[in-house]
Amino acid sequence: MGMVWRGEDTSLDRVIAVKELILPFGHGGEEKAAEAKNRAMREARIAARLQHPHAITVFNVVEHEDRPWLIMEYLPSKSLSAVLAEDGPLPVDEVIRIGIQLTSALQAAHEAGIVHRDVKPGNVLIGEDGTVKVTDFGISRASGDATYTATGEISGTPAFLAPEVARGVDATAASDVFSLGATLYTAIEGAPPFGTADNQIALLYRVSSGEIVPPVKAGKLKPLLLRLLEVKPEDRPEMGDVLTELRMLAAFDGDEPPEVPAATVPATRRIEEGHMPAPVPPPVVEKRRRGALIAVAVGAVVVVIAVVAGILFALRQKDDTAGQQTPTPTPPPSSQVSSPAPEQPPVSSSETPPPTTTSPSTSPSAPAEQTPAQAIEDYFKLLPGNLEAGYATLSDAFKQKHSPTFQRYADFWNRFSAVSAAVTASGPNSASARLTYTEKGRTFTENHTYTLIQQNGKWLINAQT
Repeated sequence: MGMVWRGEDTSLDRVIAVKELILPFGHGGEEKAAEAKNRAMREARIAARLQHPHAITVFNVVEHEDRPWLIMEYLPSKSLSAVLAEDGPLPVDEVIRIGIQLTSALQAAHEAGIVHRDVKPGNVLIGEDGTVKVTDFGISRASGDATYTATGEISGTPAFLAPEVARGVDATAASDVFSLGATLYTAIEGAPPFGTADNQIALLYRVSSGEIVPPVKAGKLKPLLLRLLEVKPEDRPEMGDVLTELRMLAAFDGDEPPEVPAATVPATRRIEEGHMPAPVPPPVVEKRRRGALIAVAVGAVVVVIAVVAGILFALRQKDDTAGQQTPTPTPPPSSQVSSPAPEQPPVSSSETPPPTTTSPSTSPSAPAEQTPAQAIEDYFKLLPGNLEAGYATLSDAFKQKHSPTFQRYADFWNRFSAVSAAVTASGPNSASARLTYTEKGRTFTENHTYTLIQQNGKWLINAQT
């Protein structure tokens, strides 16, 4: 479709990249030339909509010799495909680092209504300083754009197409997710997930079936990789969720991945497994449900104990004051006996309940009188300025799973200059939050749901999904 030249912008005295459009000749050349021009203009419009530190910027389009030329940002770099050809497969941690940068650009594209449609190692540039940028939006499509692909024509590179695209279905954001997975797979394994073939028709057939060669070098990245390569588009995670998990993997030093919800464990068809889906363990939500039932049962027992204790207290007081002229003490009103929050330790009848206090937002954890949503709000008000207090608001189980040491916790949060949370209640001991992070002047958002527990009258964050 074109060649890219290094050039000089004499007006602004800077090095630029100039994409020369190669127009087709021969039978039907005029029609195809017009289509190629439309594609070039569409690439320019789409790139102009996407301003991102990990996407090549298009500065301008100029007409020369009756064809458009794209004036673009120049990045001293090699493509990922060239790096793999020279150095072979990359280590898992290096692929995760590349994946984070690539995924952040694709997430921004999807949020802008843009589907790249040709994510592959050849379109991933790796700069001399390690910066990763996605390029070549030549066949991308933005919402509202006309379709310039001829009927029956498939745009993209067969080895990195999603199965539904190979079957002739229009590419979607989920198709980009699959192509991202195929790109990361290739970087680790040294070959695409469907292998290679000189016969492109045979390769398309293999892609359409979704029969991937299972990865053997992916290590902790393997579970996520398999979810990206799910046959059905609806079974793949969204790009924002992929970015979140890649960041978690980057902060994880072990060979095994951090635990992910069992409900998302992939059932991708695999050649060695006879196309049988992988067994899926019971969803984590079922464990929470059982825990909730146990908590309710414990709460009911505590209520019964409290009521019986109140009655015994009244009878004992009556016996002690028999024959005296002082009035008999009145038992505590029933409104003072209530079911404690789930997983709250039972309170003895001989203990005096702690007075109600209002904890400032800088407190390490919120008192029991606060709701889980308020506790989550207070937690994020601590970050990233008061990491010690924030770390104290996590349960031991949460720390063991996500941040076994305070240093790891600090390493993660020190990357951000600010974080804000829009919190809503989602259950008796849970809350959902839309988080906005600021990192090096750039913002991005994530959505999480937090489950909390009560410990010594305080809310602690126990789980995150």
